[in-house]
This record gives sequence, C-alpha cells and structure tokens, in this order.
Amino acid sequence: MANAILTPTAVTREALRVLHQKLNFVGSITRDYDDSFARQGAKIGDTLKVRLPNQFTVRTGPTLAAQDTTETSVDLKVQTQKGVDLNFTSVDLTMALDDFSDRILDPAMSVLAANIEADAMTMYKDVWNQVNNQAQAATFNKVLQGRKILVDNLAPLAGRTCNLNTQDNVDLVDALKGLFNDQSTISKQNREGYMGRTAGFDFMENTLWPAHPRGAAGAGYIVAGAGQTGASLAVSTGTGAAVKGDVFSIPGVFRVHPETKAATSVLQQFVLTADYAGGAGNLAISPAIVTTGPLQNVSASPANGAAVNFAGAASIPYGISMAYQKGAFAFATADMVMPRGVDFAAREVFDGVSMRIVRQYDINNDKFPCRLDVLYGYKTLRPQLACRLANN
Repeated sequence: MANAILTPTAVTREALRVLHQKLNFVGSITRDYDDSFARQGAKIGDTLKVRLPNQFTVRTGPTLAAQDTTETSVDLKVQTQKGVDLNFTSVDLTMALDDFSDRILDPAMSVLAANIEADAMTMYKDVWNQVNNQAQAATFNKVLQGRKILVDNLAPLAGRTCNLNTQDNVDLVDALKGLFNDQSTISKQNREGYMGRTAGFDFMENTLWPAHPRGAAGAGYIVAGAGQTGASLAVSTGTGAAVKGDVFSIPGVFRVHPETKAATSVLQQFVLTADYAGGAGNLAISPAIVTTGPLQNVSASPANGAAVNFAGAASIPYGISMAYQKGAFAFATADMVMPRGVDFAAREVFDGVSMRIVRQYDINNDKFPCRLDVLYGYKTLRPQLACRLANN
C-alpha cells in the first residue's frame, strides 16, 4: 500500500475543520475574515473601523429642521495571536488524514479553540442588559424576559442565540422535558441534553461561560450632582469596591424606545467598564447617558443624591449565560505573513477563520516541529442586542 503523505494544505484544512466545530459562541456571532489586514502593499495596521447605523430625530410640522449626520464607529483590533506547536515524525507524515486528525490535530485544536472561545466570551462584561435571577435556578420565564429585552431593543429576528452555561442548560432541559414538541427534539433533550430551537432562539450549551465575580459594592453609592451625562458618573460616596462588568440601575432613569424616544417604565441598566475602588469619584459606565437627540437612551439624567443600585448580592459570584443577536458581537481573523525558507507553509480560510501552518526540519533530532497560528480580534459592536442571563 502506498504512503498517504500529508500535504500542508490538507493538514491546514483539516485543522480548520476541527477548530471550527469547537466554537459555538464565536460561530454564532458576526464573524469576518478580513484580508485588508494583510493585503500586500496596502495594509491597514491592526485596527478595522466598523461603522454603526446612523440615528436621526423626527420633525413634527412643515418647517424644515435639518440635522447633521454624525457617523459613529467602533474599532475592531486584530492583534491577539494564539497557536499550537507540534512535533511530527516521519510516521506521522505517512498516516491517513483521519488518523492524523484523531491522534494529533483534534486534541491540539480543541485546546486552541477553547482558549480562543474563552477569550471572546469576556465580551459579556460589555453588556448592560441583564435578567437578574442570581442564586436561583434558570427558568424558561427568565429566558423569555431576555427575549423581551432583545425585542424592545429592536434586535433582528434572524440570528438569535441563547448560549447557556452547563448548569442553566441542566435547569432548562429538566424544566422543558414535559412540553409537547417535535419527537426528534424531545429525544435529543432527553438523550443528549440538547435544547434545539424555541422562542426564536437557537439554544446551545457551552462549558466556558465564566461566573461573574460580583464586586463588594453594596448600598451607599450615591449620585453626586444633577444633570450628568456621558460615560462617567460622579458619586459622592460608595461602600465596597465594584468590578468591571457589575450591572446597576438608578431610580428615575428609564430607558426610552430606540426610535420614538418615548420613555418606558423600565429602568435603564448600566455596566461598569472599569474596576472601581469605592468611595467618592467617577464611575466609568456604559451606555453613556444621553438625554436628548438621535442617540437619546434615557428619560432623564440621574437626580442628585439618587442611589446607585447594583444587581446581585455583594461579593457573591453568579453564573452567566447569554441571549444575543449575532450583530451584538464580532470576531475577525487575518492572514499571517507566510515565511520563506522553511520545509513547508500553508494558509487556509474556512468559514471566516484564517489559519497558518509552518513546518521546518530539525536535523539534530530528526523531527519536524510545526506551528499552527491564528491571528484574531473581537469586539462588542452593539451591546444593546445582547442580554446577560444571571442565574445560580
């Protein structure tokens, strides 16, 4: 039987297939391979500007009220490099591709995929919408509350995912196992813990969702000064340190409809974008407080002396699952430079993920050291299209 020599292109494509099937969060958000990062002679550096939709105010009456168009964008930086380094032997290079995948690529790529996925999942800290159910089991009602938040924020119907941590998945599969449904879906629920699609979401399970390390901030944070706007909130006092990702609301500060700007009866939620040591000072927050114009998001500025109410119990971590529309987050990879003077090198793009493989011969040890690399970046584009589910 003739040897089945593995070519660099075959190895790279197989590695991408293995990597791709392991990423269910990155695989369900906006994912772009962008060759502009590596275009010869016209490179844009490591930052790509992503334009956000324009917003306008509506005139009432016949008198012209022209308004300027101010376009906004966010920066997506592709500058994180992760990889797996291997040593091939001559025997390895004559294996069938399936054997090579099972023995070498699958375990190596699984570790790489898990690290990339966990890295991207830190974007949960950018999301201010949260269904608070800390210290309680996940329920379908709480999922529906998350769905309502997405609907209220005009999230498109297509591309919605409910990505659950493993405990939330246990709770929901148990809660829904008795509902009437397609027989094959019920079978997967009972045999595989698979949720399928319901309530407009594709349900997935992921072991990598972190618990949020809720800060020690408790009662005692007080707004210092009326009429505050922007991404900084002055407080006159604060008991206990708060951490990035802590969610809070302020009495009297209600969210508005994204288009009509009519005040709702729902308090606007905010998230800390940086750790805060406590005491008097300025909290870094998102979204920025905007009370007028096309970007208005709240009914009014916080009142002087209003309480800042943090969600969850002080210093008690809680689980995170995420309901989101794919446009909330983005993940991008870029081509890496192909080296010369090596045994072989190849680069492939599969479903938006670009991977490079480089192999060289080690004459001292009669081995073929090999590296597989991914250069990537991620960014929260429109956090209002996502909602954290805080359970357990």
